[in-house]
Amino acid sequence: MTDTFAQDVLKGLTAENKHLSSKYFYDDNGSRIFQEIMNMPEYYLTDAEFEILSMQSKQIVEALHFSQPFNIVELGAGDGFKTFKLLEYLTENGINFNYVPIDISQEAIDALTERLLNRLPGIKIKPKVGDYFKILKQNKKSDYPSLLLFLGSNIGNYQEASAIELLRLFNQNMKMGDKLLVGFDLKKNPITIHNAYYDKHGITKRFNLNLLLRINRELDADFKIDDFDFYCHYNPLNGEVRSYIVSLRRQDVLLKKLNTSISFDYNELIWTELSKKYSLFEIEAMADVSSYKMVANFLDCKHYFADSLWEKG
Repeated sequence: MTDTFAQDVLKGLTAENKHLSSKYFYDDNGSRIFQEIMNMPEYYLTDAEFEILSMQSKQIVEALHFSQPFNIVELGAGDGFKTFKLLEYLTENGINFNYVPIDISQEAIDALTERLLNRLPGIKIKPKVGDYFKILKQNKKSDYPSLLLFLGSNIGNYQEASAIELLRLFNQNMKMGDKLLVGFDLKKNPITIHNAYYDKHGITKRFNLNLLLRINRELDADFKIDDFDFYCHYNPLNGEVRSYIVSLRRQDVLLKKLNTSISFDYNELIWTELSKKYSLFEIEAMADVSSYKMVANFLDCKHYFADSLWEKG
């Protein structure tokens, strides 16, 4: 990971328009800060998806039409908070399944596994740490059908072409009849979205600046955190929230492990994250272009969020 991390950081910070990939937010400390974000009252996404998986687990399971034991493979499981309600429903109703949570954070996977074994004794859990696609290739050899979970609006972190490429890669690593449940944040009042991402508590700012701390730690850099700020912007026309780290002065940052110095201008931006919001029409179009058959959309009561169930076409 470190070699890829170093290459991506160097490429991003030496680009004409500086950028860092949001996938690197989630070191162990970043994962902990993200738990804080999910607990903010303004961050409606957690509650909306939790409501769907709490209130509609029965309908989701019935829509799978699996007639034999199956695998639930969760991509980017995190703390498993939302998924718990689905797993609880399956366990309490004696439905035979294996739960395969995948995450890049060993700490997150260890905590999730311990909590689930305590709360759902007897659950068959096969946790994996590492790259989605290596693990999905192994899972494709399973005798059982699979439900892949890509929840939490993770798909919104990808630009359209990359999102379609990712969904097609999932498709290629699925068997015919396998299903995919994808979380989509829906377009809504721009103020609601703005408050969720530009929070008054400063947690999202800490989440972004933690990326600079990670670069300091892993690449022996000398980012001075107080010399950087955070900004984000929502465009209701295209549904994009874009987040940035802002340099507050002209400065040079040394990345000792890379033997490179990066110059920042006053108010120069580092683009860190895209969080796209979708319409139901856009969701259906994305399923179609990615070679899936739309099965159903499951929405919360406010229509803030959709967990969309697709079948490999």
